[in-house]
Amino acid sequence: MSKILDLFFLLIVCNVIPFWTETSLSIPYKIEITIVFVFLFIVDLIRNEKALLKNFRLESLKRGTSLIWLSGVALIPETAIVVLYFINTDADIFPKILSIVIPLICLIVTFLSGFIKTAVSSKQIKLKDYILLFLLWWFPVVNLVLIHKFYKTAKKEYIFEADKLELENARAENEICKTKYPVVMVHGIFFRDWQLMNYWGRVPASLIRNGAEVYYGNQQSARSIPDSAEELKQAVMKVIAETGAEKVNIIAHSKGGLDSRYAISTLGLDEYVATLTTINTPHGGSDMVDYLLAKFSPKTLEWIARRYNSIFRKLGDNDPDFVAGVKDLSPERLNELSKYMIDSPNVSYRSCMSCMKNVFSAGFPLNLGYMIIKRLNGDNDGLVWIESAKHGDFRLVTASKTRGISHGDTIDLFRENIEGYDIREFYINLVAELKKQGY
Repeated sequence: MSKILDLFFLLIVCNVIPFWTETSLSIPYKIEITIVFVFLFIVDLIRNEKALLKNFRLESLKRGTSLIWLSGVALIPETAIVVLYFINTDADIFPKILSIVIPLICLIVTFLSGFIKTAVSSKQIKLKDYILLFLLWWFPVVNLVLIHKFYKTAKKEYIFEADKLELENARAENEICKTKYPVVMVHGIFFRDWQLMNYWGRVPASLIRNGAEVYYGNQQSARSIPDSAEELKQAVMKVIAETGAEKVNIIAHSKGGLDSRYAISTLGLDEYVATLTTINTPHGGSDMVDYLLAKFSPKTLEWIARRYNSIFRKLGDNDPDFVAGVKDLSPERLNELSKYMIDSPNVSYRSCMSCMKNVFSAGFPLNLGYMIIKRLNGDNDGLVWIESAKHGDFRLVTASKTRGISHGDTIDLFRENIEGYDIREFYINLVAELKKQGY
């Protein structure tokens, strides 16, 4: 009903000035009435639309998509109004020009307002979509197709996020993720636990909203597995001291799973860890590491390592070691380390793995990694092949569509809503399961 009222009001604003030119009202009255309508029109454009739940971003996104829809739908009746006006009036040329120019301005302003609100509020519209619109806005038909895609993506995002927020608010009281032990999330190689850019994307916030107590591994971005394991042990002991908990539940991604296994088996952390859930971790190593290392000369590898270590020192690492971190992911090296990474009977081990459907399931460099590993080993996520990720109680995570789930998707790297795969719900279910099992 609100959309119909919006449409009716927009049509009135489009035709108010041309209509006043046909009346016998005095000019001051015409100006006053026009000012009132223009003011109401501006207020209507800048306001947000009430969402089901109080959330400024979603309200702005909803209003933005509504304005885009409104400008498109209003074009049809407004065209009919202008045509009928031209046919049935003997007005001078000036009113006829106004009857075209004013509605056109109103519709353009309405569309641009909706576009700006949507662009500012949406997190799912890709940079490439903006670039294509910028380059092809003048191209007939193509611009309409791009605008429709822009609108459809934003609308789908609003519906998905609104439903998600409503679900989480509805079950917040149940605290389905309030586990007996705190959750420690351990990142993989080449990343850090930055506060401003969370490695795990939107996942921790959703876990916390559902009752989880979340902490982080805080190891440096790239070091050998033994060195990273030592840093992880310190982080876990700090959590134990702060919370008074007897143990923790570790959820680790990629190399973080290997760091966790080493700390549990070799550094005595098994006494303080109840469960270890590894996500896309190369337990059997990655043949791609050996393949790529063979492509680089020692000097080139040294140059890359120096540049990497220098950059990450500035980003917060104390002593990054690119070469050690990478080489510890080779199958040969992991075979050596496995002698020290024997599973503890005190810890429950479980592992999850996803798989890309094809090379188009992710961008660079994961698409390149997918092709290399596909040839070397078989199905993979762009960095890890399926068999390598199996450890303990194993499950394969899939999406319902053809896109597949990449290594980055499993940590919400791109903050993307993937059809058939809700990344936040996946982790919520993992932690909820830990709670049900008494962990």
